[in-house]
Order: sequence, then C-alpha cells, then structure tokens
Amino acid sequence: MSAQFEKNDKIKFSEDEVLRQIEQAILDHRLAPGTKLKEVQLADLFGVKRGMIRKVLTRLAHSRLVDQMPNRGATVARPSVKEGQDLFATRRVIESAVLQNLVTHIDHRGIAHLRKMLRREQKAYQRGDSATALTLSVDFHRELAALAGNSVLEEYLHDIIRRTPLVILTHLGDDEQNRCRNQEHEAIIDALEKHDLKTATRVMQQHLLHIESKIQHKPEKPQADLATLLRRQPEAVQA
Repeated sequence: MSAQFEKNDKIKFSEDEVLRQIEQAILDHRLAPGTKLKEVQLADLFGVKRGMIRKVLTRLAHSRLVDQMPNRGATVARPSVKEGQDLFATRRVIESAVLQNLVTHIDHRGIAHLRKMLRREQKAYQRGDSATALTLSVDFHRELAALAGNSVLEEYLHDIIRRTPLVILTHLGDDEQNRCRNQEHEAIIDALEKHDLKTATRVMQQHLLHIESKIQHKPEKPQADLATLLRRQPEAVQA
C-alpha cells in the first residue's frame, strides 16, 4: 500500500498491515497529535471489522503513539511539554552512551558508510527535498546506534525516536531552525573518525539541546477529515 491511502474493498488487510499504515501516517505527520481515531470510520476505510481496529489502537497505545480514554475513544498522542523535554533529555543520555560504545571500535568502513549517508542528506537539502533530508537525518541517528553494536541501546533509541515527531508537531513550529542540523552530523562523524569521544559527545549534546530548548506549548490546528488525512502525502519528519 502506498503512502496515499485509498479505500479498496477488494483488499483484505491483516491486523499488522492496518497497524503499520496507521503508525506510518502518524510518523509521516499526516495524522497530527490529537486527531480522533474513530473505530467505525477506520474499519470502513480499511474494510475490516471494528474488533481488529480496536486491537490495533490498543497496540498503538501500548507504544504510546495513541492515547485511549474511557468513553472518549482513541486519539493520536499529544505529548505534554514535560514529556517532550524528557524524551530529548533521554535521547541525550542514550545517544551519548551510543557514541561511547561506537568511538572505540568504529573503522574506516563505518566512517565511509556514515559519510555516504551524510552526502545523501546534503544533496536532499540542496535540491529542496526537505522531507527526504529529514528522514535521512533520523536514519543517521538510528545508524549510529546500529553501528555501536549494543542491541539494547538501539532498541531504546528506536522507541524514543519514533515518538519524537509527535513532540515536534505538538510543540514546535515549522521553522527550519527546529530541524536536525546537517553540519552537526558532519562534526560528529569527524570526531568519531579521530576517536575523539569528548568532542563527539559535546556536539551530540548541543545537537539535541538545540531542539529540546525550543519545546513549548503550540496552539492546535483545525483538523481535517480522517480519510483525507490518511490519503495526504507525508510531510517532513523531524530528527
């Protein structure tokens, strides 16, 4: 199924497929924080029973991408300012630990791989494709954790990063200054190549504090129809 969701009664969706599509719509910023996720409408859109939708929403609530309230149904999670700040503070701790694991054993192949990712990110910015650039920016942070070789750190970071877009959408504006800064990724790679943990950690801390410091209450935007939101092309994902 493409990013542009369209109802098709002939397609039979599994529970995992429904979950994946709703989750991706949240992570792609098509479903904004606070969007009501109505079981009847979702069941109709996907051509499945309400019981399956209920299970999917419960699973999304477990991963904290959805809020479920008794007698009020489910909505896309709307993190508080405190939760957003806590997420970035936790990212600073985890990503510093990632660098500590990575700096001692990263080799020329790993550095070359990271620089290749950086070039792709830079080219996307240069051609004005911010959506692709910012997706690659998120991938950069995930790849650092993968290269570090600690599966537990990687799992924790993945869980936090996938919730980061909700914080960005809820509390930050669309200003480019709220985005992950490409030049700091380059500085991190340079420090890793020199096995300079102190510099790599300092840049990473500044990198994440730049966004964390901007988290503040932001007025809610009017919501479009749920079906329209699911069909909409994905917007840029923040790092």
